[in-house]
Amino acid sequence: MILGALVDLGLPPEHLAAELEKLNVRNFHLKSHRVKKAGILATKYDVETGEEHHHRHYSTIEKIIRGSRLTDWVQDNACRSFLRLAEAEAKVHGTTVEKVHFHEVGAVDAIVDIVGAFIGLHWLGAPRCLASALNVGWGTVDCAHGTMPVPAPATAELLKGVPVYSNRIEGELVTPTGAAILTTICRSFGELPGFRAERIGYGAGSRDHKYGPNVLRLLSGRTVDSDVAPAASRVWVLEANIDDMNPQIFGYVQGRLFELGVLDVFTCPVQMKKNRPGTLLTVVLPLELLDRVCRLLFEETTTLGLRYHQCQRQVLDRTVETVESALGKVSVKVARLDGRIVSFSPEYEECKALARRHQLPYKQVQRQVTQEFLKRHGKQSG
Repeated sequence: MILGALVDLGLPPEHLAAELEKLNVRNFHLKSHRVKKAGILATKYDVETGEEHHHRHYSTIEKIIRGSRLTDWVQDNACRSFLRLAEAEAKVHGTTVEKVHFHEVGAVDAIVDIVGAFIGLHWLGAPRCLASALNVGWGTVDCAHGTMPVPAPATAELLKGVPVYSNRIEGELVTPTGAAILTTICRSFGELPGFRAERIGYGAGSRDHKYGPNVLRLLSGRTVDSDVAPAASRVWVLEANIDDMNPQIFGYVQGRLFELGVLDVFTCPVQMKKNRPGTLLTVVLPLELLDRVCRLLFEETTTLGLRYHQCQRQVLDRTVETVESALGKVSVKVARLDGRIVSFSPEYEECKALARRHQLPYKQVQRQVTQEFLKRHGKQSG
């Protein structure tokens, strides 16, 4: 359904197919067609394969993805999704990530589903992703380990901390694969922020429900803080003073926080009581993440207490543009004030990948992308 929504939104099927060819996986065929679900026109996307459910370990799947010629961004997020799946399965079955062997999600169609989702999101410019609360359905589902309650155990593990609900629709509405993709890429779950939709896509599921259309809706656009109520432009600022922790842990904690979807993390050296040197850890986060961030910091750091307060903020209108250079495509973050470009920045990871691919200095790649961007916008970006 995610692939269907991306194609319905505008992702060219030929681009998706060409990128998936970079995987060292064969024996699959992509097929899409338009269908109506309870009166809603949507795209049904299927991955047809001659392979039966194949058992693979996480390490095998990681080698398949890392051995491809896909972009670093796609590889990193696809591997993170499968790692999250492996960790969830290990937790549920009381084993380790190394020993987990995937059943359904180790098959070719699941690999294509997950990798294809990130190919599509990369085509959109690797955007900031948000999701609503998730309707998980109810009842039972048949899987490799027998009949399980909905949500399936691995799905429930992946969705810990995510707002979920269940209404009248019987069946599995969120699969482990879908849960892994969403919890890897989405920064937050809940109400839609101030937002200007520019494109909308609908991905169709296989079943029909009597209570509404079985479709996934994907909206692409930009957040507009100036268009929303003051409450929507508030954020939490959370702080902790730490003087007794291995400094190596700060980098790990920062990564975990960004995975949760915080807006910013930074540290400053401070002089604490008894003249001890310490570190001030500051996290800027959306309102809905406060409890999860507090819990993570208490578990992962040595702090005994946290303080936080709400702040108002103003942000520039931000978009992502794709710039074609002689070295390859690069996403550029563009900031505007009253419609006028005031700053822009080529995406670091994509410039890094091109620098490695062409064996060039990073600054040379960045300079060339900058020049192409300036050619496109002229004085507007001066």
